[in-house]
Amino acid sequence: MKKTYYLTTPIYYINAKAHIGHAYTTSAGDCIARYQRMIGNDVFFLTGTDEHGQKIFKEAAKSGKTPKEFADAISDSFRALWGRLHITFDFFIRTTDSAHREVVTKSLQALWEKGDIYVSRYCGWYCTPCETFWNDSQVGDSAKPACPDCKRPVEHIEEDNYFFKLSKYQAWLMEYIQQHPDCIQPQSRYNEVREFLRGNTLSDLCICRPKSRVSWGIPFPINPEYVVYVWFDALLNYLSGAGYLTDTGKFSRRWPADVHLIGKDILRQHAIYWPIMLKALDIEPPKTVFSHGWWLTGPDEKMSKSKGNVVDPEAMIEQYGADSLRYFLLRETPFGLDGVYSEAAFIIRRNSDLSNDLGNLVHRSSSMAVKYYQSKVPEIAEKKMPAYFTDEFNKLVQNYCVYMEEFKFHLALECVWGFINRTNKYVEDTKPWVLSKEGRQEELALFMYTLLENIRLVAVLVYPCIPQTAEKILGMFGIPKAVLDQKSIVWGLLKSGTVVQSMPPLFPRVEITK
Repeated sequence: MKKTYYLTTPIYYINAKAHIGHAYTTSAGDCIARYQRMIGNDVFFLTGTDEHGQKIFKEAAKSGKTPKEFADAISDSFRALWGRLHITFDFFIRTTDSAHREVVTKSLQALWEKGDIYVSRYCGWYCTPCETFWNDSQVGDSAKPACPDCKRPVEHIEEDNYFFKLSKYQAWLMEYIQQHPDCIQPQSRYNEVREFLRGNTLSDLCICRPKSRVSWGIPFPINPEYVVYVWFDALLNYLSGAGYLTDTGKFSRRWPADVHLIGKDILRQHAIYWPIMLKALDIEPPKTVFSHGWWLTGPDEKMSKSKGNVVDPEAMIEQYGADSLRYFLLRETPFGLDGVYSEAAFIIRRNSDLSNDLGNLVHRSSSMAVKYYQSKVPEIAEKKMPAYFTDEFNKLVQNYCVYMEEFKFHLALECVWGFINRTNKYVEDTKPWVLSKEGRQEELALFMYTLLENIRLVAVLVYPCIPQTAEKILGMFGIPKAVLDQKSIVWGLLKSGTVVQSMPPLFPRVEITK
């Protein structure tokens, strides 16, 4: 039985609408999912929303809604955005789903019966925005204690609570990480987690909140006066979404997850809490946790609602189109590092790569097909790629597949754009207008076939990243997207006599106004 390729985004916390960081992770996930399907793998792509916790309760109260009403509205807005970004998720999970609640309940009951949950007194600091507990040494100045992550004030809490024995499994986790160097990527994040475990003793994890303080959550099965800690609840979505305890057949094909995509701010939860939770449940850890960077608005300046510098993906799609946004996010910076966003950089990238390089190539190629061959692909004596492209194309296919497997989207696209630029140069070097004028029909036919076939190949290769554009280009030849597979990355498949539709500019240039 062939394993399903299972990838996930985080389930996004719904205290506010989606921002560009959410779009970044989900676009990357969609790119991976489309590529894996293209090379013949069965794929299960999970995303969704995280809907419990004190922060949601407070935001709902501010808006005059019940927590569920508030959750429904924001969750729906995420789904709508993924539709506009053409995200091909297979399941959208919500932590308010009854099947998920059942998995959380049964998992906690199993851990309690195993002795991995116990009652104790909690005394420490709590950050509501991050839904995270901190100790005295972590919050700094006792006069102005602040969350180490978000720098906002924290609340001192002392109460009886339930704890999960993280410390029991620290030695196991350290050994597991040592033996599986690819389980956390990129390398810098792996090193970060490994060094943290070497230099710190894990504190057991407080996994509940008293209902008297936080009422919006999944009831804790051991004591109905408590609700489950939002992070313990949320991480289990990767199991419940894959069919754990509800569909044994599907779960056995999907698990372990091939990759969890996350932002670097939630690395600790996914690289420490999560594998230990799974170990305690006797479930294999995920193959890879990939932790990418943030989009900044300047050197070391993170986007923040309070600063008013958050980029709205809805507005970007409305103004520039979904593929322009997807391309910029995946091309501009290596996946794993922080990137600096500016609208000027976005427009420059769009005009240069999409409008000038790709858009102009497709537009003038379709125009030449109309001019020289009455809108048809010409006949040629032998369907063999000219030596002008052979070495570059072979390297392109080899490197493209390696880069896509390694989530190096910017390098995969760089390879494709090298081929696009080589094809543009082919037009200038071959001078089809001279071939036509001098009546060199055999050379002109080879040129025109090569040009159109190269464009078809480009459409196949850019499909995971900019799917709508790829489908438009393939539509120019009447090719349905259903033929997008690994077998289509072969030169010479375009049939002679195929009607070539005239294509308007794919990406009209945008002027920088600021």
